Amino acid sequence: MDFLRKKFDQIRKPFDKGGKLEKFAPAINSIDTLLFVPNHNTHKGAHIRDGVDLKRVMVTVIFALIPAMIFGMYNLGYQHYIQLEGTAPELLKALLFGAGKFLPMLVVSYGVGLAIEIAFAVYRQHEVNEGYLVTGMLIPLIMPVDMPLWMLGVSVVFAVFIGKEAFGGTGMNILNPALVARAFAFFSYAPYMSGDKVWVADAYEIDAISGETILGQLAAGEQAGWSVADMFIGLIPGSVGETSVLMILVGALLLIATGVGSWRIMLGTVIGGAVMGLIFNALSLNALMTFPWWQHLLVGGFMFGAVFMTTDPVSAAQTTKGKWIYGILIGVFAILIRVFNGAYPEGMMMAILLMNVFAPTIDHYVIAGNIKKRKNRLKAA
Repeated sequence: MDFLRKKFDQIRKPFDKGGKLEKFAPAINSIDTLLFVPNHNTHKGAHIRDGVDLKRVMVTVIFALIPAMIFGMYNLGYQHYIQLEGTAPELLKALLFGAGKFLPMLVVSYGVGLAIEIAFAVYRQHEVNEGYLVTGMLIPLIMPVDMPLWMLGVSVVFAVFIGKEAFGGTGMNILNPALVARAFAFFSYAPYMSGDKVWVADAYEIDAISGETILGQLAAGEQAGWSVADMFIGLIPGSVGETSVLMILVGALLLIATGVGSWRIMLGTVIGGAVMGLIFNALSLNALMTFPWWQHLLVGGFMFGAVFMTTDPVSAAQTTKGKWIYGILIGVFAILIRVFNGAYPEGMMMAILLMNVFAPTIDHYVIAGNIKKRKNRLKAA
């Protein structure tokens, strides 16, 4: 490691202060930050001593995403071969097929997004933040796999420009950038985001097939044709990262154990979705309303959103009571939008973006309420 450190320091000399490439220092520093631990520390003042920094937090989230990503790639191949050949494929065969479809999306997401991040860092002469490490993985995980790569690239550009940099970059955005990308794609390229059709990758020779999603069937008034076990394990059509509740829960355990993700927000979201599902089950006016409330939690992007999207530390509520309110309202609105919006039965995206906007307001009133209680206690004393 010392050898690599010395070699890298030699490479970066032209980027140091006074060097010919000084103005491009943020670009080389971003590589330095990614590959090595910081080579500086504080010497005075009061500081919290902790081994966790932004890079480690982002890397933890990426590790939590890996189980859902790997299984999603396998499921992509599984859905293809089970429909094309009628039999379950071998593990490696399905995984390789899925990787061939998903990895180009991942490369485009990181390539386009990081290029913009570095360009902004060079222009503003500040360091590149690690926030996009997670966003770059989340975006392809929540997009339909049949989405053309150029559409994905445009969506990433919009998300980074409008979702992040317009507000000042990582830590300043009020909306989850990955969901901003999905929202842009949904409103701009709706036919590719509906999830209600079988897709074919090659018009002349069928080499990629994906079925209609469960929510697409229910919105059309049909009954879901998959077992509860398939829903939980993830052997159903859908975006790569969203199908396997089992793998998502594995990631949730890692986030909770490391303190990176808020269990209050996750649990609050599940409670809100369950309550709203129970209410609709009592009404039973259409297929989405009669769909069992607990199965609502297993399909679509509900669990993926509850674990990886609602817990975004920048756009979520920060107070303890606020996290409960924030999570519960997301769950309520997700099922509400899912049931009443026949054109777009997946409501998790809209619910999270809506509550992203109101998260500061929730925290404001929670803090104001606490201040009022303390003042009343002081008067009583």
